Formats: sequence, C-alpha cells, structure tokens
Amino acid sequence: MIPISDDNPVRLTPWVNWSLIGLCAAVFAWELSLGSQLSAALDVLGFAPASLAATAVRVPGYVVVPPWITIFTAMFLHGGWLHIAGNMLYLWIFGNNVEDAMGHWRYLIFYLVCGVAAAFSFAAMAPGSSIPMIGASGAISGVLAAYVLLYPRALIRVVVPLGVLPYFLRISAGWVVGFWFVMQLVNAMLARPGDPGVAWWAHVGGFLAGGLLTPLFKSSHVRFFGNVRRGPWG
Repeated sequence: MIPISDDNPVRLTPWVNWSLIGLCAAVFAWELSLGSQLSAALDVLGFAPASLAATAVRVPGYVVVPPWITIFTAMFLHGGWLHIAGNMLYLWIFGNNVEDAMGHWRYLIFYLVCGVAAAFSFAAMAPGSSIPMIGASGAISGVLAAYVLLYPRALIRVVVPLGVLPYFLRISAGWVVGFWFVMQLVNAMLARPGDPGVAWWAHVGGFLAGGLLTPLFKSSHVRFFGNVRRGPWG
C-alpha cells in the first residue's frame, strides 16, 4: 500500500517543506557525484551510535566531523533512489499540512527535533553500533504522527500493487498511518539491534516524539482530530 496523494488542501504555502525536499534532493545529487568515495562520505556524515563515545568520526583523507553534528547531517543523506523517493513522497504528501498547522518556523524545529529523537532512539537500542544511520525517515515519522493526530479523517489515495495491475483506493489517514506504524513496530521488534538494514527503531522513536510534541508545536486554532477541507488531489 503506497500513498500517492491526499485530499487535504493547505492555506499556507509550504516553503519549509519544499525546502527540505529540495535540500535532500540536492544532497542526493552530490552523493551521486562522489562515485567510489560515497561510502567514506557516508561513514563521516552518517550517524553511528558508537561515535558518541568517541571524540569524532575519523576517516583518512576526510574532515573531522563532531559526532553530534552527524545527527543532523544524516537526516539529509539517503542510500539510494528507492530510499530517497519513498521518503520524499511521504514528506510531499503529509508535510505540507503539518507545516500549515504549525507555521513555518515551528514546523522546521519540529521536524529537526523529531529527527534528533529518532537518532537517539536508534542509539538507545544499539549503543555500540558503528554502522552509520542515514535518511530522513525518522523526522518524517514524526510528521506522520502529527498528521494523524490533526487530520485522521483526511482521505489518502493509495495504490495497492496486485500482480502487474495497480489498484487505487481512498483510505482515511488514520488507517494508512496506523498500518504504517504497526509495520514499523513489528519490524523493529523482529530485527536484531545493530544489524545492517533499516533503522526501524528510529522510525518508531521519531513517530512517538512527533505524537508527544505536536500539542506543543501546532497553532492554537488548529484542533486535534479536526475536519478537513475537501479539494483537488495534491
């Protein structure tokens, strides 16, 4: 089940959300230009929990990056086309409404704080891991939590691949995001902490942080579990 759009127009132009997507895309283009040096760059700029016990990440021939900075740089790195495409699709669909509900600057801070919470959740479950975590998934998980708290009845258009034929449905955000979170939680519980692959606990931690922080960041006139204005798919 892949979300492709929502029926939930916005009042504010989502400059911050667009900028986050543009920055991730620009960083990914830079990654593609690195060629054989990409792996070393990800080691330097990705977030590895074990680095918190060290003074810095050291890779021969590269600048020294303080470990706390990698918590932020890792949010804008991605491991391949599917990784960035999936993350940016979710951010495009859900982020604009959350920015609309919070305002530009509060949304930016909310996004970054959720990303930090995701990194520390990953570190808490695998404190000795030296495998760098990269991707915007943790921060976007917080955005999903905010969206489902604010607009659970918004209709999400999803595509369900059935063999070679796509099947399109309109499902409420509560079901779409709820199904997504259950899948993250199940995978996190089944995975061995510190193993290579998806940082499932970062997704779970980012989502929980987003749920807890939404009351502090949303505008006072925006209600929880509110109605949505119907409009064109976007």
